[in-house]
Amino acid sequence: MNRRTQQIWGEALRLIKENVSEQQFSAMFKPMVLENYDEDTKEILVKLPSMFIYEYVEEHYADLLRKVFTRTFGTGFRLNYRILADKEHGKTNVIESEPVADIGKQQPRYAANQPPTLLDAAQPQHIDPQLNTRLTFANFVEGKSNKLPRTLGLSIAEHPATTTFNPMFVFGPSGCGKTHLINAIGVRTKEIYPQKRVLYVSARLFQVQYTSAVLKNSLNDFIRFYQTIDMLIVDDIQEWMGAEKTQDTFFHIFNHLFRNGKRIILASDRPPVDLKGMRERLLTRFACGLTAELEKPNEQLCIDILNRKIKHDGLKIPEEVVTLIARTANGSVRDLEGVVNSLMAYSIVYNRDIDLTLAERVIKRAVKIDDHPLTVDEIVETVCEHFHVSTTAVGSKSRKREHVTARQVAMYLAQKHTKMPAARIGQLVGNRDHSTVIHSCAKVEKRITADASFNSEVAEIEKQFKLKK
Repeated sequence: MNRRTQQIWGEALRLIKENVSEQQFSAMFKPMVLENYDEDTKEILVKLPSMFIYEYVEEHYADLLRKVFTRTFGTGFRLNYRILADKEHGKTNVIESEPVADIGKQQPRYAANQPPTLLDAAQPQHIDPQLNTRLTFANFVEGKSNKLPRTLGLSIAEHPATTTFNPMFVFGPSGCGKTHLINAIGVRTKEIYPQKRVLYVSARLFQVQYTSAVLKNSLNDFIRFYQTIDMLIVDDIQEWMGAEKTQDTFFHIFNHLFRNGKRIILASDRPPVDLKGMRERLLTRFACGLTAELEKPNEQLCIDILNRKIKHDGLKIPEEVVTLIARTANGSVRDLEGVVNSLMAYSIVYNRDIDLTLAERVIKRAVKIDDHPLTVDEIVETVCEHFHVSTTAVGSKSRKREHVTARQVAMYLAQKHTKMPAARIGQLVGNRDHSTVIHSCAKVEKRITADASFNSEVAEIEKQFKLKK
């Protein structure tokens, strides 16, 4: 690298430093190294120590870098990154950014909050799918809680012309991966069928656009645009509960797309039957295709997700810290990622290794601990799932060994995790008296002490309580 290039890079760093805090500069920009600059092609190659820093800089400081490099290197440059992906073996990945001159082409043809027009409908090649291209099937970690929706979603993405499972209605609690899955379907479809008109839109944005269309007297144009979509993906449709006019408009769009064999993907935090304030005619259409539930990931899936992110970002986090995060994140993928990002930020800013002490500190600030009290019914249900017996059998007078074991464990855990007296627990678990409960608890305690395998089973059941809250 010649002296002039070094001077330009020094000037770029100086300008960046003037526009961010000292802490931000030290954490995110000081580790940035100019590896190469080709004056003929105007390609800038910057080296970064981790994927985490790259993603953070791209998300929060992309505009700042564009302005600074335009001022120092001139217009028409191309910024590429070399990222250390595997510290142990020194492996790197090169990520190519889009040329600055092409940024405008990536913008949607209509303002986000404004309704699309017939001009958008007439030129399909210019439609922006509004997908998050980082949310793909490749980084959607599969586990028991999401295997079915993931498998079916991938099938739909690869064969969108088939009418099976249309619409696809995905539901589950916040943070379980719904948005990731429906984005992945859209991204995969565009990869295989780039000519298809795929559009992702949040229910809230759809409602804003609808309101704007009404005010501008362009509702027909708004409807006709959406009727040209080949795959319409709508997120968080529970936002429409009570919004009857928005529902009526979507009903017409839905019917047109459905009749013409177009794909409809919907996501919500609850199943169709629980969407109170939603038109019945819409609910029947939501339920006529595939309804797939995304459950909160269990502890093992949380660990798998964490390990993948750690490997992807080139981080170093001890196994015991990974386990702690997985157990305290309430089964939320969003919380998992938030804790890891916070840990990395703390580690960089304060120049310290990630350990259990730091993890506990970060988790306390980043994760809301669910204090929902357990009920006896929840305890019985979890115990029955573990021992593969029915709740009816546990509540019956059956003396089969597996039924007795499950019954006694349920009583023991109910006494341990609820404030109910023994008499009330006995009533709720098969209508037994308090002496049966006391006897059962004593038997379980004795067996836990003597049998390590049984002790592990009881501990595993208790872990599930936290995940189900």
